[in-house]
Amino acid sequence: METENEKLTGTVENVTYRNDINGYTVLEVDSQEELVTVVGIMPEIQSGEQIECFGSWGFHKVHGRQFNASSITQTMPADTAGILRYLSSGVISGVRESTALKMVEAFGENTLDVIEKDPERLAQIKGISLAKAKKISREFKTQFAVREAMLGLTSLGFTQSEAINAYNVFKDEAYDILKVNPYCFVGVDNGISFDRAEEIAEGKNIPFGFKSEAAVLHIISHNLRNGHTCLPRKSIIQPLEDMLGCMDDDVEIAIDNNIEEKKLVSKNINSKEFLFLPEIYEAERNIADRIDVMTKFPPRQSEIFASEVTAFELSNNIKFDQMQRQAIEIAVNKGLLILTGGPGTGKTTTVKGIITLMKNRGLSVALTAPTGRAAKRMSELTGEEAKTIHRLLEVEYKDGEEKASFKYNLHNTLDVDAVIVDELSMVDVTVFNSLLDALPLGCRLVMVGDKDQLPPVGAGNVLSDLIKSGRIPVVRLEKIFRQAMKSLIVTNAHKVVSGEMPELSRNDEDSDFFLLKENDSYSASAKITGLVTSRLPKKYGLNSVSDIQVLCPSRKGECGTANLNKMLQSVLNPPDKRKKELYFKGYILREGDKVMQIKNNYDVPWFKSGDSGTGVFNGDIGILERIDIESDVFNVRFDDRDAMYSSESVKELELAYAMTVHKSQGSEFDAVVMPVVNINPLLAYRNLFYTAITRAKNLIVLVGSEGQIEKMVNNDKKSRRYSALDYFLSVDNSEDLF
Repeated sequence: METENEKLTGTVENVTYRNDINGYTVLEVDSQEELVTVVGIMPEIQSGEQIECFGSWGFHKVHGRQFNASSITQTMPADTAGILRYLSSGVISGVRESTALKMVEAFGENTLDVIEKDPERLAQIKGISLAKAKKISREFKTQFAVREAMLGLTSLGFTQSEAINAYNVFKDEAYDILKVNPYCFVGVDNGISFDRAEEIAEGKNIPFGFKSEAAVLHIISHNLRNGHTCLPRKSIIQPLEDMLGCMDDDVEIAIDNNIEEKKLVSKNINSKEFLFLPEIYEAERNIADRIDVMTKFPPRQSEIFASEVTAFELSNNIKFDQMQRQAIEIAVNKGLLILTGGPGTGKTTTVKGIITLMKNRGLSVALTAPTGRAAKRMSELTGEEAKTIHRLLEVEYKDGEEKASFKYNLHNTLDVDAVIVDELSMVDVTVFNSLLDALPLGCRLVMVGDKDQLPPVGAGNVLSDLIKSGRIPVVRLEKIFRQAMKSLIVTNAHKVVSGEMPELSRNDEDSDFFLLKENDSYSASAKITGLVTSRLPKKYGLNSVSDIQVLCPSRKGECGTANLNKMLQSVLNPPDKRKKELYFKGYILREGDKVMQIKNNYDVPWFKSGDSGTGVFNGDIGILERIDIESDVFNVRFDDRDAMYSSESVKELELAYAMTVHKSQGSEFDAVVMPVVNINPLLAYRNLFYTAITRAKNLIVLVGSEGQIEKMVNNDKKSRRYSALDYFLSVDNSEDLF
């Protein structure tokens, strides 16, 4: 194993490469003995600077021996040659080689001191005015301030990567702010965890108030990841007392301080005080406002003729039922509709009818879904192009802004007459808010989803709250069509959602729903591995990686994703001297592995035939095709595009031979294998089981016991998710809620 205590000092000859987003840099350094390649996450460095690095030696197959730096300390060049090289590098705007040479000839080794402390003397040099001399001094001091801030932050205990992120947030004040209060870097974009702030603050005599206020925000943010858009104030008092070891008065003060500083929003809802993060409060409140505007200013109505619907039925060899016809009429005429229903009830056919009748009227229609896989499935089923919501709204970076935003928004709306969004059950409040903002006035909006599926991985309960509010027309498709009734997947899904046991006894060759009985987790995990790697491919001609997906209720245990991924990887993509590996977070990623993106990342570039862009999103599944640690390049193939990861962004990938049911939302797989044995009671509930069943297109194999299935079917207790959208939708919108 490489050691991290090697030391290297030298002068930077050249900056070969730098990624300004994550700080990954490649340098050529003169160590006096040889010219060395140094790579790592580091602050901005210029030619001529002297550096001291700690890290380890490695070998690149193209570039040869190189030094992998884990930490770097910069010092200004001390001799005239180093100063000349530094100033000639372009570090200061307007100073090029000829000007640098004049300054060094005039002031020698004192040149940098003159620039910093006595810039008027620079005006003695021909070609440098007093104004230019002062500008040179200002820019040099800015560069010096960055360097000092980075050195100061690392001295406080921040890693090089954390220091870069901190400087991007707090700029020149980063060191001064974080020295006094490292907790203020908790909960911000690319910030640190509360536990990490605790490590940095240890032994530094940080005021308790800073810690307690950060702990409040930590609790609210943590529960945001659990789906809650808000929390009752009373519910967080005891957890904070236990966490901080303090009295409730201290907690109440910390909460009030956050509210006063506008880091939290307090709102009384049904006589109970709730706490929100400001951006989430704004999102839920804005959704309610936008829905109110859409209901008050509907699109111009257009009569639907029965002959049009009949013509569509004849051309598609179908017959709509009354509810499907009602859905089409509402979508085309009124322009605002929620269409919900289980598998086999004709949602897709209804949507195709809506699209056709809208286009017959010359309306432009955009189709969208929350994930790449859901959008691809929508395209396949409707025959129309569908985009992810992020691609529809077009993620972009504006000049001077660190965070990504959407090109299409409240001030630059989409040029469409109608938007149809599928899989609404998995859309969180922030994404839905952005989508509504981008709709022009009078735009039709059709929202399609299955209300019985799991809520989104992100915060909120959008579909459920919209239905509950009664503000939007809802059409529920309940009739299972004859063709769909031939599938046990479909009929069993409807049984489960109604609280009935699925049919498990049928075991004929034509069945698409099986239970293989196992009573212990160890036997079940072994059987699942055999099914995926051998039995199902042989019997049905399926590809173990692309066609079969293991869905688990949990990440933990013998039948959790962590263990099953290791077992499946060992058979489907075993160690191979020809394949490179990457080890982190307790598991190995190997070239050829099936992987999944676990969070939205707007920075990752991707390429495909004739097109390119940036952004990979939570739930995207692909194959890790190349690992090049030395060049900091990792390639993942996602369906029709190749994404290029850096060492920082590749940490957002996980093995995906097995995934949780929650992560499978919006996707459909040819075959699903699911363990149903010894499930944690907190996860053994009906709509999780229902969601797993409805992810299977042609085949589902359960491995476990009837008793476990019965427990899941009988447990209709949905995990409570605090949200306020239903309330905001139901109150008088003229009321001042802010």
